[in-house]
Amino acid sequence: MDGTNALGEFLRARRALVRPEDAGIRGGGLRRVPGLRREEVAMLAGISADYYLRLEQGRDRNPSLQVLEALAEVLNLDADATAHLIGLTQTRPSRAHRAPRSAGRARAARKPETVPPGILQLMEGWTTNPAYVENKFTDVLAANALATAVSPNYSAGVNLLRAVLLDDSERELLRDWEELAEALIASLRANVGPDVDDPRLTELVGELSVRSEYFRRLWGRHDVHPKRPRVNRLHHPQVGDLELHASKLAIVGTDGLVLKVFHAEPGSRSAELLAILGSLAASGKGRNPTGPDRHQAIDEQ
Repeated sequence: MDGTNALGEFLRARRALVRPEDAGIRGGGLRRVPGLRREEVAMLAGISADYYLRLEQGRDRNPSLQVLEALAEVLNLDADATAHLIGLTQTRPSRAHRAPRSAGRARAARKPETVPPGILQLMEGWTTNPAYVENKFTDVLAANALATAVSPNYSAGVNLLRAVLLDDSERELLRDWEELAEALIASLRANVGPDVDDPRLTELVGELSVRSEYFRRLWGRHDVHPKRPRVNRLHHPQVGDLELHASKLAIVGTDGLVLKVFHAEPGSRSAELLAILGSLAASGKGRNPTGPDRHQAIDEQ
């Protein structure tokens, strides 16, 4: 992934998503590409076409806040996407020009991320709440037993975005697979912000771009939406249909680690099924998709 002109890539992607008629442009004639033309964006934003061209080409990377807000309005950006656009213009050295580190400091910078012991103890004490910790690239760093019983992909060492896109069992588990996959892709871009040349991001995006046409298409849209509380609708191979509320809690003192916690509505059928799943996990019988009868555990209750 080329991160040398993140601002230009974002502007090109977002103007391609704006229909001319939605921007008040009628009778635009034959168009070779979808969306608005550069000169149309410039006209609507009140800047010169030449200046806008320089922005897209990366020859000017320090537009004023007024210009950015005008472009955001033309491109129909919401608050999250506008903040992302502004963040892309913040001055920061590229990785190629950052001060060199000694070998020892470089190794220290690459050491694995660790979850605070208190968070691990908190998760393990939850017997009715599946929970896991992930970093900004959706790498799972730790999970409790109930989370792993919900999905084996809620396990340390798994990248959740890769699992959702490439693991067929995850697609079968998620009844709202497409909605969740789209949200994960948009939240990944929101999480990394302007640090688009991070080696971990480059590695992940490169792999998924090759292996998933769906990811390649959505990543190219440059959608930006941080993760928000949601209801995950699951079809579990052992206990059936579940609806779990998902909340994200930032872990203070870490580099973007978050604690993801699930819960079912008290007294609901999902709460009953989650309790059954917890019993199975405690007895070592949790999550066996290849078992002879996926719903035997429910029938025996």
